[in-house]
Amino acid sequence: MSSSSTVGSRHLSWLVKSCFPNPHQTHNPIAAAASATTIASLPDDLLLECLARVSPPTLFALPSVCPRWAHLINSTAFHSFRRRHHLLLHTLFAISISDNFTLLTAALRLDQDGTGDQWKLSSFVPSKEIDGGVGLDFALYSHPRLASVGRRIYIIGRTAMLRCDTWTGSLVPRAGTLYPRKKFAVAVVEGKILVAGGCGRSSAVEEYDPDANSWRVVSESPRRRYGCIGASADGVFYIIGGLKIGQSGDDDQSCAAARAYASSMDLYDVASKLWLRSRAVPAGGCVVAACAANESVYILSSHAVELSFWKFNASRRSDGFGEWRRIRSPPVLAQVRLDGKVRFSCVGFGDKVVLVQVVGCIDDLLRRSGRTERGRKERLVLVYDGADDEWSRAADMAELIRRAAVVCVKC
Repeated sequence: MSSSSTVGSRHLSWLVKSCFPNPHQTHNPIAAAASATTIASLPDDLLLECLARVSPPTLFALPSVCPRWAHLINSTAFHSFRRRHHLLLHTLFAISISDNFTLLTAALRLDQDGTGDQWKLSSFVPSKEIDGGVGLDFALYSHPRLASVGRRIYIIGRTAMLRCDTWTGSLVPRAGTLYPRKKFAVAVVEGKILVAGGCGRSSAVEEYDPDANSWRVVSESPRRRYGCIGASADGVFYIIGGLKIGQSGDDDQSCAAARAYASSMDLYDVASKLWLRSRAVPAGGCVVAACAANESVYILSSHAVELSFWKFNASRRSDGFGEWRRIRSPPVLAQVRLDGKVRFSCVGFGDKVVLVQVVGCIDDLLRRSGRTERGRKERLVLVYDGADDEWSRAADMAELIRRAAVVCVKC
């Protein structure tokens, strides 16, 4: 069986039936010897080979076949095998928690070229395990941060966290961060979730272990940031942009500190527990979106009247580690860059970057653009191909998703 071959739904019934004996089959020593090697008798490594190649439409149902399949498919070995053989699929998830305690998600399956057909909407009603069945506390998740580990999305609020299984749709509570945070940086390094910033009480960097469902402090950040963005590449946790917590006044020193934080990065080497030095974005500005892709960190910076897009070499095995390069800016309207209602989210997969832009078109923007319709909103989804230095457009964001956080799931 080649690494690119998959098992379709036509063959799934055979796989399932082979797990169970046929009670109507008469005993025949010759036939029994010939059929001794069934899928149920295969060792785990060979069974993983078979299960990992099942086509996506039927893959989600496999854990329900039997406990052994469920254990294998939920294991890290299953995810690692699919990654090594380039069988992982990338799906963009936008998640919004409304003020009536409903969690809405929109999913866009991304092809290799970064395109997708359309967003698929779904909603989740909290289980009785969450907040006594009353619902989600909107105040805790008003500015959530997302992190994906395998097929699961972790929705991190101020002092609480939810885990959403993208296959089953289950939504369960997980341990909240040790310190209350808002508009903080988050990233995943070696299967662990790291958070920093957004806390006025502490500069602690916390790490979450999904297996143990526990947080611990692993370091102290050199700068306390608010409104920062997280990314990870080559074992390094990047804490990007934001403002200095506790800053006040309008003097020159405060303004200089604000500019220094807004375009700078702090780099934490998780394995060695050391902080690395790096230069700020060369042209300054305010970082409004950032992500990592293919051992590079991509940053979108705002300069009030224009946007600039930058690539940071994050490969520590490269002689060019730490170098910045300005690349092609996203093709957004010039009027949009002047509007304070613009929001950007940025995620990476492979050597591509997906930029989600949500614009509330207020009356002034409508008049500047010559449009007469009211209340119109733009939800552009743009894809940057790092190999060709080109932008393309994917399916627009679903209108029902508002104040969304975005994450890319590989499963």
